[in-house]
Amino acid sequence: MIDILLALFYALSGLFMKISDDANDRKNNKFLGVVAAVICGISIGYLAVTNADAAVIFLSILIGTLAAWKIDCLNHIISLLIFLGIIIIIGFPTIGILTLIVCAGAAFLDEMGNDSKWVARNNILYNFFQYRFTLKIIILLFAVLGLFKTLIPFQIQGLQFLSFYTFIFFCLFEISYELVGLKFDAIYEIIRQKFICGL
Repeated sequence: MIDILLALFYALSGLFMKISDDANDRKNNKFLGVVAAVICGISIGYLAVTNADAAVIFLSILIGTLAAWKIDCLNHIISLLIFLGIIIIIGFPTIGILTLIVCAGAAFLDEMGNDSKWVARNNILYNFFQYRFTLKIIILLFAVLGLFKTLIPFQIQGLQFLSFYTFIFFCLFEISYELVGLKFDAIYEIIRQKFICGL
């Protein structure tokens, strides 16, 4: 049951993160962008306080995007404040500092590569960074190590190995994010007509 909830919240986080981004960037709809940002902040906050793997992933994404100066509009700031508020008030599980540093570095590289003009000139690199594969590969690596650890128990100080389910859940987050981007115009029209008429 807990795994189902985690999967659901990963998918919802990706969905509302992309709605927030595209409502602001593509439709200039600040209201919808902020509403989606609030829901996204609550979703990732819930994940971070209930699951150590999610805590290290979303905190690393936050650090990476902050370092790359990508938190640059109202909906990003609101989502950030809600996320931070939840983890400060409720607290979150103990995480591995080395894992956080590696994942944050991967998230930062993805953000910088995504905006790089040099990368844009190379098709393979462009697609790699457009879909932010650096962090995905790092999460997969920690998940494989976590799987290996269940067979041969070992520990490295400061290193947090991830559950293999975490990699699957993170893929759900990413797939949800990308699908919303592909179908955003249709999704926006449904939201505008059925929930926020007249916007």
